[in-house]
Amino acid sequence: MSHTPEQHGTDTATAPPGGRLAASTRSTLLGAMFLMATSAIGPGFITQTTAFTVQLGAAFAFAILISILIDIALQLNVWRVIGVSGRRAQELGNLVAPGLGWVMAGFLLIGGLVFNIGNVSGAGLGTDAMFGLDPKIGGAISALIAIGIFLSKRAGVAVDRIVVVLGLVMIALTAYVAVTSGPPVGQALRNVVLPEEVDFLAITTLVGGTIGGYIVYAGAHRLLDSGVAGPEHVRDITRGSVTGILITAVMRILLFLAILGVVTGGAALDPDNQAASAFGQAAGEVGLRVFGVVLWAAAITSVIGASYTTVSFVTSRTRTSDRTRTLLVVGFIAVTTLAFLLIGTAPATLLVFAGAFNGLLLPIGIAVLLWVATRRTDLLRGYRYPRWLLGIGWVAWLVTLYLAVNSVRPVIDLFS
Repeated sequence: MSHTPEQHGTDTATAPPGGRLAASTRSTLLGAMFLMATSAIGPGFITQTTAFTVQLGAAFAFAILISILIDIALQLNVWRVIGVSGRRAQELGNLVAPGLGWVMAGFLLIGGLVFNIGNVSGAGLGTDAMFGLDPKIGGAISALIAIGIFLSKRAGVAVDRIVVVLGLVMIALTAYVAVTSGPPVGQALRNVVLPEEVDFLAITTLVGGTIGGYIVYAGAHRLLDSGVAGPEHVRDITRGSVTGILITAVMRILLFLAILGVVTGGAALDPDNQAASAFGQAAGEVGLRVFGVVLWAAAITSVIGASYTTVSFVTSRTRTSDRTRTLLVVGFIAVTTLAFLLIGTAPATLLVFAGAFNGLLLPIGIAVLLWVATRRTDLLRGYRYPRWLLGIGWVAWLVTLYLAVNSVRPVIDLFS
């Protein structure tokens, strides 16, 4: 994806400190929020939320709340360090320890390749639910649409607008199903404060699924490409990071309520596709079509987010040409689509390995950024980093260590 502002309409932020951003930059800031949010809302997001709602019922509300708070603590730090320094995560990694950034990029590339096969597969399943189209044909068409977006003359503007529109479509349609299913909202609210059950596995799984792998960097890297960087834009950076998580949270809550209404109503869900079954139970044939749209939108925006962010990790903002960057994004989508067409969705073994890479990348990447804020303040352009923000960042980092242990354990089990 090209990043030249003049070529793609993403004007750099030249507003004075405290001044108003240009309209095009405000649009790109909105795009960065939704890129992060829609990158998180993928096929796995829908599957996880459904499975935990079925398992925990209304008690899942507490896990959602705690995971949102942890996500905000991490994203506040990630966006602020990257945004204020004006450097991508892997560039900061190489400045903290030579070669560390390339290790981060390697982990992200491996995880991104495998999970993007799942994203293309999800797009294919979405077209199947919408139109009865063969999933492989639907996945291939969806990949071509994503490639067309990146090849467009104003790719930056196209990405920003598409992720915003599809994000709003997902939220609106899921809200419709949530209202139709008639969930026990009062019971869910009580469990936010007084949970009937606390499931730490659910909490850590949600954190990993919301900001694991490339997702935590998607919005912040897009922010840099919009020109919103430096201490003078701390307010915009903070607003973007929190809003991105809250958009994801709204979608998670609506999906939870939609499924909860069906489950508490006593409906039996198809174990092979609980989410689709729940949408169908809530709104009949229309519900199944709505599920197809939501799944397709979640999948194709994740294809866009994964491809954009992965390539941003293996290229330079200043030394890589626009053409090279665009060709790498197109190649990334093409390779993962070809893999999907040849083998179907990624085999379980590959998913386990990719999950391990994602799980390991999270604590490494977060530690790098927190280390910059703590010990390499020379990279922050004179910005005085808030101690309270560092504190909650390091506490949330402990959760990422737990996630890393859990992601490596299945790999050990494979060989035991």
